[in-house]
Amino acid sequence: MTAVDDRPTAATRPAATRTTGTAATRTAPPADLLRRTLRRHATGVTVITVPGPAGFTATSFTSVSLDPALVSFYLSATASAAPAVRAADAFTVHLLGRDQEELARRFARSGIDRFAGTSWQPGEHGTPLLDGVAAWLTARPVLFQPVGDHLLVVGEVLAAGADEGAPLLYHDGGFGGFSPAGADRG
Repeated sequence: MTAVDDRPTAATRPAATRTTGTAATRTAPPADLLRRTLRRHATGVTVITVPGPAGFTATSFTSVSLDPALVSFYLSATASAAPAVRAADAFTVHLLGRDQEELARRFARSGIDRFAGTSWQPGEHGTPLLDGVAAWLTARPVLFQPVGDHLLVVGEVLAAGADEGAPLLYHDGGFGGFSPAGADRG
């Protein structure tokens, strides 16, 4: 049996493409191409908090494994919250509800006290628990891995809770909500 590596090499890989409507051009640098493409991907909006208190808005949150229960997120390596995240023994991910756009914007701003005017309580594991969120989970970091210009953080879930309500979504540079397909049919 012979193994063949048919992945493209630098010489055979096509140049980066940018799509405008249905026409593609080969002019966009890879970072611009990625940014433009991912604007089309709707994601849930979270606020991640660590002891300090420190926190930030993230759309890179995802589940990793059910057994063990692992979740992950990415954070810019140069973000103001990065040192606090690296030092934390726990983090809490808050899944925001449709009516929490202002909270998402506050925790996305730099150079401000993100907790000023924010209603929260100290959690069992030392992390701030924001009031009124759709759901939350607290995890213990098990992996910090530099990946490009970001830090990948993987955590083992320690506790979680959920409330009712529609999620806050981020798509194409703006916030919005979600309605199940067919929900508006009579």
